Amino acid sequence: MSTMLEDYSECMFKKNLPKTLWMISKYLTKNFYINLLIVLSIYVLDRISKIYVIYLNEQITRSNIFESNFLNITLIWNRGIAFGLFSFNEIFFYNLLTIIIACIIFIIVIIASKNVGFSRYFLFMIIGGAIGNLHDRIFSSAVPDFIDFHIGSFHWFIFNVSDIFITLGIMGMIILEMTSNKANA
Repeated sequence: MSTMLEDYSECMFKKNLPKTLWMISKYLTKNFYINLLIVLSIYVLDRISKIYVIYLNEQITRSNIFESNFLNITLIWNRGIAFGLFSFNEIFFYNLLTIIIACIIFIIVIIASKNVGFSRYFLFMIIGGAIGNLHDRIFSSAVPDFIDFHIGSFHWFIFNVSDIFITLGIMGMIILEMTSNKANA
């Protein structure tokens, strides 16, 4: 009995394999590879920068890795979201926030796949940065932030490479929305 079932399953698999491959290949277009390249480039750039700064932090005993009049490289571990907002010491809330972020990334991927033009690229910039930070939230239980711009004693929030691309993507989306609203008015 089991061999007959196995033969049937194998036959159905072989019969549907060309249809399945066709369905997959439909999504593997030039745009798919460009979008994937954008996301992977941002993710890899972010990973390399974070690994390098963490390495330097382990080698240098002082708190600042680099200091200048306007820029410091100082490693901090952020357990919240953008700019340290919603930092929680409770593991439940941290995990809940991580799951919510993963769901938002998934939703943005769906939205990006249905968009065209610059908005699609801005959304994939956001996705690339968000995946970089999500990786750290999952594997390090915090996101390493290290870029500290300041003017005198006024310090902006400390951020990382992923945050730069998330911010650029959001700013691009806002500019596109504002310019399209002006054109429609």
